[in-house]
Amino acid sequence: MISRYEVAHVLERNAFHLENYGYNAWQLRTLHAIRKCRTAAMGGHIDCCDNPACNAIHISYNSCRNRHCPKCQGHKRELWIRNREAELLPVPYFHVVFTLPDRLNALALSDPKILYTILFKTAWDVIKGFGANPKNIGAQMGMIGMLHSWGQNMALHPHLHCIVPGGGISKSGTWKSARAKGKYLFCVKAMSRVFRAKFVAHLRSAFDLPQSFYEALFAKSWVVYCKQQFYGPAQVIEYLGRYTHKIAISNHRIKSLDHGKVLFSAKDYRRGGKTHHIALDDTEFIRRFTLHVLPKGFVRIRHFGFLSSRNKKLMLGELQMVVGTIKDVPKPDILLNKCQKCKIGNRIIIHVFDGRGPPKAILNKLKLQGIN
Repeated sequence: MISRYEVAHVLERNAFHLENYGYNAWQLRTLHAIRKCRTAAMGGHIDCCDNPACNAIHISYNSCRNRHCPKCQGHKRELWIRNREAELLPVPYFHVVFTLPDRLNALALSDPKILYTILFKTAWDVIKGFGANPKNIGAQMGMIGMLHSWGQNMALHPHLHCIVPGGGISKSGTWKSARAKGKYLFCVKAMSRVFRAKFVAHLRSAFDLPQSFYEALFAKSWVVYCKQQFYGPAQVIEYLGRYTHKIAISNHRIKSLDHGKVLFSAKDYRRGGKTHHIALDDTEFIRRFTLHVLPKGFVRIRHFGFLSSRNKKLMLGELQMVVGTIKDVPKPDILLNKCQKCKIGNRIIIHVFDGRGPPKAILNKLKLQGIN
């Protein structure tokens, strides 16, 4: 579905002012890439449907392929999810969320790479430690962690969504199920205390901060949210579809761009997820959006334990032979190159153009054919 209003529209009408907002070079590069995405400035190609009964002509502008772009995540997400489907086990899965207190927001802005790396490491330390404890499972766990740095209002709110299989591999190489009995994976209060202690310990190793700063971090309880298990593989896949490759705000949430302001919808989870609208001026909207531009090369989806890249090659195949695999459900093809008009033929590139846009002769020809 094509959105009427886009993040790119906000950036475009502020294109000449972005350099004055104090963003670093990587942030500016990201903002300009999103602004130009799928416009003539990116270049593109002219396609023709190979279905003889159709032969429709299409103009396709190149995408920016930036991971922060609202228009460039759909295809990547579908491919990633399909790869994960092949790795699913017929066991319960749990959703665990580790949230950082807002006192750490300043560090998230000044040293995001270090702080977010500590968040991944600490979350896995907690899951791994609780899983290895014989009182819980007594086995090696697996985990997929997905970093989100935003709340519904686009303010800074760093937290890590984790998908955790309900069990692990014992020392003898067999599968050992969690004792959750259909409820929560581990004790949430205990996880919260250990998460805080381990995170602060890693923080001390990475930063030379006043003792009072660390003491203040222990003044309040930290939040570890643990949902009940998913009802089945289909729900796991549905969840992955919503949370992987997600960005601070999607275009469909933007409701208007009138009078130099951006009006967008947001859910208030303190009021049962009730939807309301937030209005921000362009400068504040762009500032909040830029808070969530991750450092260059930072990996925001990571795999741990028997789900890590190294261990999957060694363990996952054998594990699936023991506990079984998910029955393959037929999936529709990803219609990336299908003709949008007839839905049958494939689009074949017949001409490529650069940032100057399509040749006028071809545009005139398309106009004569009644094609925009």
